[in-house]
Amino acid sequence: MKSIAVYCGSSLGASEIYKKQAILLGKFLAKNNITLIYGGASVGIMGTIADAVLAEGGSVIGVIPAFLEQREIAHKDLTELICVDTMHERKAKMMALADGFIALPGGPGTLEEFFEVFTWNQIGLLQKPCGILNINGYYNKLIELFDHMVAEKFLQERARNVFYVDDNYESLLNQMNAYTPPAIKTY
Repeated sequence: MKSIAVYCGSSLGASEIYKKQAILLGKFLAKNNITLIYGGASVGIMGTIADAVLAEGGSVIGVIPAFLEQREIAHKDLTELICVDTMHERKAKMMALADGFIALPGGPGTLEEFFEVFTWNQIGLLQKPCGILNINGYYNKLIELFDHMVAEKFLQERARNVFYVDDNYESLLNQMNAYTPPAIKTY
């Protein structure tokens, strides 16, 4: 993978560990020549990971809708900042630019973006690895929900396995690098 889209919060969250892990992931991406694709903000976890990649001499491409440019405070020091009109365009551009996708802690926007790439992988419109960096157990309840969906037969086990979950960024990226798209089941 030469580029990773990271979906994450525009705030720092309640625990310092989120910021620390974003910095470590950013440094790792830069040292491994993996371009960060993200939402283009200079604040929160978004700004933290971008700054970490840039501090190590790495490449960062931000994609931000014009209406969020002021609200999320667009990062001015990126390798490239792409301004689009809508959230749909932002997601499409990030999907096109990225070889893989990781969700860090964040709110509904983070989940919405991750769910789209997960769903598109599940139905075969996208064949790129997805991962959840489960920092401090942040996504434990979500993972339980996915397991419940499988148990209740609303999510097939093979579809559940379209994404990886790990609490270690290096291990997560190793799993994502070994990704083989699953066969798409027809009904």
